Amino acid sequence: MVQKSKPAAAANEPKRRGRPRAYEPEVALGKALDLFRRQGFAATSLDDLSQATGMNRPSLYGAFGDKRELYIKSYQRYREEARASMVEIFREEMPVRQRLERIFACALNIYLSGETGPRGCFTVVTAASEAVSDPDIRAMVLDGLSELDKAFANCFRRAKEKGELPESADPAVLAQVASATVHSVAIRSRARVSRKDLEAIVKGAIDVMVGAGPKA
Repeated sequence: MVQKSKPAAAANEPKRRGRPRAYEPEVALGKALDLFRRQGFAATSLDDLSQATGMNRPSLYGAFGDKRELYIKSYQRYREEARASMVEIFREEMPVRQRLERIFACALNIYLSGETGPRGCFTVVTAASEAVSDPDIRAMVLDGLSELDKAFANCFRRAKEKGELPESADPAVLAQVASATVHSVAIRSRARVSRKDLEAIVKGAIDVMVGAGPKA
């Protein structure tokens, strides 16, 4: 039998080395973030992560490190995205009531998102639990809480300077109340409390925080 020769073009093609990378790191990290946010750290296995990202274990390790490192990177990604969604609201000039309404509406949009149901806040529903035993995650959680407190305090300070709040108002205390409200609606959203009920909680909290000032 005469063996057929390969076409010249095919014979001259360079051999491909290895398997091309069939994933995009940022997309894969987003998939991991969604999974960790929904299931938490302990309940999420490497097999779960592999299935969610479409990457095998060696590829996961090569791109992100071990499960803990991937969790931390996911948390960092979550914080960056949450910060980006709110930064302009904190910066723009507007009446304090309007600013708070927009901030809480943005928070609810984040917490109520998810294809399989509300996912809540990464900090509250999963990172806070890991912070008990992991000093690095604890430092990230504390930094996130402090960052939110400071942003709210600056918001109330500016409102007080503009006469929207009484002289007796304490921006730092009001900031803690605002942050506590954020955390409360994050937990309640995870428990599938309706948006209507969450918005009622937010309205009541805003009334308490700025009720002495003019409504805008």
